[in-house]
Amino acid sequence: MAITDTNKNKKKTASTKKFTNLMEEKEKKKHNKKQKHQHPNQQSTSKPSSDFSFKPSSEVKGLRFGGQFIVKSFTIRRARPLELLKVLSYPATNKNSNNSKAAFPSTTAFLPTNFTILAHHAWHTLTLGLGTKKSKVLLFVFESESMKLAVDRIWPPEIPLGEVNKKLIRGLNGCEMARFKFRKGCITFYVYAVRRVGNLGFSCADDLKMILQSVVALNDFLDHTAMLAMPHQRSINYASPQVAMAH
Repeated sequence: MAITDTNKNKKKTASTKKFTNLMEEKEKKKHNKKQKHQHPNQQSTSKPSSDFSFKPSSEVKGLRFGGQFIVKSFTIRRARPLELLKVLSYPATNKNSNNSKAAFPSTTAFLPTNFTILAHHAWHTLTLGLGTKKSKVLLFVFESESMKLAVDRIWPPEIPLGEVNKKLIRGLNGCEMARFKFRKGCITFYVYAVRRVGNLGFSCADDLKMILQSVVALNDFLDHTAMLAMPHQRSINYASPQVAMAH
């Protein structure tokens, strides 16, 4: 009886080891699958600028409107450099510094016009709250200042949102773009990095990184009517953190 009990214990131990080994192998396979199918937002964000998802301007995603077709008739206008800094809540530069004029020199931004801001509120009221109050802000970060200046000569200073995809994005033949989209309360930011087809990397990667970090750090815009103070009406104090931001 002692011999048979010993044999039974040996068999139990062997089967337990096999079961343990099988479970360990399954766990390893699961772990490997998770690493392969890891969501991009969970992966390391320290990718080099050359790894940005650049696509031809004819293929990159443009603005989205959903079912709010009336919004396509609302207009946006080219922003002045200081207006861009205000919207991004970017720290003020020293006016006496030689670098004070060099903040994002390769970036062109478009902000909602006064008409658009008022129209959004009117549309929201007329539809009893069903119409969207969300406006769009566009930022194009070019690979060089000379490229920005050349494109600025072609682009209109003011354009309906419905024509942005065709005239601004698709209209840049021979260019590639990387698109970033951020929702910040009643403002949706679209950031496009723009380079010539065939170029590797992105020479203004530092500017792009700072702009993306600034947008991510913004608190939600609860009310964008503060933008009505730009550029010709009474100005909002540049250093004030209440510029359309909810703190």
